[in-house]
Amino acid sequence: MKVAVVGATGLVGGEMLKVLAERNFPVTELLPVASERSVGQEIEFQGQKYKVVSMDDAIAARPAVAIFSAGGSISKEQAPRFAEVGTVVIDNSSAWRMDPTKKLVVPEINAKEITPDDKIIANPNCSTIQMVVALNKLHETYKVQRIVVSTYQSVTGTGKKAVDQLMQERSGQEVTSQAYPHPIDLNVLPHIDVFEDNGYTKEEMKMVKETKKILGDDSIRVTATTVRIPVVGGHSEAVNVEFEQEFELEDVYRILRETEGVEVVDDVKNNVYPMPKDAHGRDAVLVGRLRRDETQPRTLNMWVVADNLRKGAATNAVQIAEKMLQMGLLQA
Repeated sequence: MKVAVVGATGLVGGEMLKVLAERNFPVTELLPVASERSVGQEIEFQGQKYKVVSMDDAIAARPAVAIFSAGGSISKEQAPRFAEVGTVVIDNSSAWRMDPTKKLVVPEINAKEITPDDKIIANPNCSTIQMVVALNKLHETYKVQRIVVSTYQSVTGTGKKAVDQLMQERSGQEVTSQAYPHPIDLNVLPHIDVFEDNGYTKEEMKMVKETKKILGDDSIRVTATTVRIPVVGGHSEAVNVEFEQEFELEDVYRILRETEGVEVVDDVKNNVYPMPKDAHGRDAVLVGRLRRDETQPRTLNMWVVADNLRKGAATNAVQIAEKMLQMGLLQA
């Protein structure tokens, strides 16, 4: 199968290549796509060297699937061009997520909604993906009414420039890579993406809107505070969820243990709980610190951690492609 990876030289694009190889996706020809200045550079994939090609050359090659991680403006401009030649585009930017004509897919939850007519499919925001993977089966059982979520997001969510800023600050070097308006080392920034008119950031509103769309329920109330912390990889979330139905904690544990993509990590007597360093390089969504909210009925507190470059981005995108292959929606 001919596969294009758009943004192949970036952090997420590199992770996509790694995940495609790890999961033995049937790539017979790889088309790594990047900016014009990167065209001609070589990247290695499964022991072979491939030259980075231009967008036009990749479109002319008519790949079966193009996995995008190149930013919203590029996706808006280029994804329809791939779709026009019959390529299925799986896009990791925010460009198409809230478009009512496009599917927003987490494979464990709503891959069945994809049809042969869907040529541009949106990959959700990293922080939304891990939360809904943890909540979906609980929602099916108890019906989620309201979610209060605070995130603790790593610098890889911003990109290489942010990793460089953190490392330069940590080592005492002169900061030549300024990704944030303030220092990030030994600091916490309650500011991810731009602020909107309602005082929330765009990242916070993504979690509100995307959760409803993925779970297929506009009645769910979501309020979010998203925070950047000085951790290189892995996003963490404190999730407070109110259900319509009463629950027993032992049933919640059982449902989560049976949920595809979730690993329960919860033994507080032995100081065992999810941490970003344990999620690094893994595809599982780690869930722990499960306990009742003692201030109101039918409400659960949970701590949710995942590798934002993998399940939060690259792995989810590749899993969408895998599901489409299984459903006969991708042609070699």
